[in-house]
Amino acid sequence: MKNLKLKAARAAKDLSQQDLAAAVGVTRQTIGMIEAGNYNPSLQLCIAICKTLGMTLDQLFWEE
Repeated sequence: MKNLKLKAARAAKDLSQQDLAAAVGVTRQTIGMIEAGNYNPSLQLCIAICKTLGMTLDQLFWEE
């Protein structure tokens, strides 16, 4: 399932996939695969993404 919440949060902060990737220490491809729903990130990576975007795990990764 695509992670549109992550994509929207990243765009709201005016960050490219590359910007977010550099901030959390992964490749741009990893961020792209998470957004496309083709990669299941570790909890550590999820927390790093949340901290960078100023959001909670529930806001970005919880499925309704």
